[in-house]
Amino acid sequence: MSKSPATASFERKPVRRALISVSDKTDLASLGQALVAAGVQIVATSSTVAALDEAGVAAVRVEDVTGFPELLGGRVKTLHPAIHAGLLVKQDDPVGLAELEGLDLAPFDLVVVNLYPFAATLRGCGSHENLIEMIDIGGPTMIRAAAKNYSSVACITSPTQYPDLIDALRNGGTTAEQRRTWATSAFQQVADYDVEIANWLTAGEDPTAVTRPWFGTTYQLRKSLRYGENPHQLAALYTSGSEPQGIASAQVLGGKALSYNNLQDADAALRAVNTVDYAPGVAIIKHANPCGIAVADNLTDAYRKALASDPISAFGGVVALNRSVDADTAEQIIQVFTEVVIAPGFTEDALKILRSRANLRILECATGTAGHQLRPLSGGLLIQTSDSTGAEDEFASWDLVAGEAVSEQTARDLQFAWYACLPVKSNAIVLVKNQATVGIGMGQVSRVDAAQHAVTRAGAGAGARGAVAASDAFFPFPDGLQILADAGVRAVVAPGGSKNDHLVIEAARKAALSLYFTARRHFTH
Repeated sequence: MSKSPATASFERKPVRRALISVSDKTDLASLGQALVAAGVQIVATSSTVAALDEAGVAAVRVEDVTGFPELLGGRVKTLHPAIHAGLLVKQDDPVGLAELEGLDLAPFDLVVVNLYPFAATLRGCGSHENLIEMIDIGGPTMIRAAAKNYSSVACITSPTQYPDLIDALRNGGTTAEQRRTWATSAFQQVADYDVEIANWLTAGEDPTAVTRPWFGTTYQLRKSLRYGENPHQLAALYTSGSEPQGIASAQVLGGKALSYNNLQDADAALRAVNTVDYAPGVAIIKHANPCGIAVADNLTDAYRKALASDPISAFGGVVALNRSVDADTAEQIIQVFTEVVIAPGFTEDALKILRSRANLRILECATGTAGHQLRPLSGGLLIQTSDSTGAEDEFASWDLVAGEAVSEQTARDLQFAWYACLPVKSNAIVLVKNQATVGIGMGQVSRVDAAQHAVTRAGAGAGARGAVAASDAFFPFPDGLQILADAGVRAVVAPGGSKNDHLVIEAARKAALSLYFTARRHFTH
């Protein structure tokens, strides 16, 4: 009577012969000792044999199995029928087993291989020659062979899998379910590896290139989410190995599970606070838009200023900070209902205070800008380099096109306003006083509406009179600028570039308003 699939999946297959070739020697000694204890014969490549020998574990050299020495400085070691026949033979096929026996070959029950550290070498800015040498050939070939034949062979590709393997050895062998799981992971790792290499070769000498004939990326599931933007939508969070930093990889230090909307807002908050990283800064985000951004000499003051920009909208928002959070700042944050707090670090006292709000999500996340921004759309993908401030965004490079040169303090506020404008959804107008937003008009379908919205929001806070303003793109007509001038704004920075720039400049002159053009815009859609 044949066994049911369920019974067969838990039936253990003994491990009699193993092939090991690892670049990462982490925990190799303990694995080797467990294999010896289980009576397993070990075949290994030269560097792995040396590491096992140091641990007192005997192993047969691959060259003694193949009859050939390692060739071309180690480029050719395992690429031989004596190795791959043992990996690919179906061990329930008597004809195949007889064929191997006739050639004095034996099957492998286990392969332990990890790949050369190509991605780490790439991130470490390795030379072209070093990167070429980090393209593993024998490793992926052994992995693919063993993983294809997972009905007969267990394929281990990471030291993190050793404990489960050692436990299996102690219990008499591996199960079909284990071998299938390890094979799945093996193919995923080879796919990640190949995509990293293909992207590097395709990009050539410019890793920031977005126009290329091919672009690939892979993602791994990090967690399932309760739901998406709305309760009837399914959602999950994935991480990309090519982007090791960011909200998706943030460490959760406290609070409820993150929702889809929490993560969207947290990503926007991190982007916003990154624009003002020259000083202790805070960004408060609601529905992916800033309702307050500020910098100060310390985080506590920066938080107070950001909150004052729009204390009503801050309720239920996300707070991002670009310095480690101390107790004083934490005390301020918990006075307002907040969904998420993000920072590069927290003192122990700050964590204790924040954790007193059981539902408050606390994320530790390094600041920094991703190399590329990817946005899926129906049938394809949009790719662009990340928008960030550069030399063209510095006050000294701007053109004064109307009014008098501003004071040093006003110049600092204009500079801050220009930075703070970057993460605001277009059309965007930002009003600033004393290195803090006082009114933000965001996501409007006309620049006039954005200007009016910013002035209205400022009226509920510190007021627009005496503020400076930034516009993320040019004023197509003078009407938007006129709204700012009528509200008492004294200086404005904008990209310029409209065919009606002369009319806008004339309106600024009549209003005795200082107007600077940057020749660089910061749309955010």
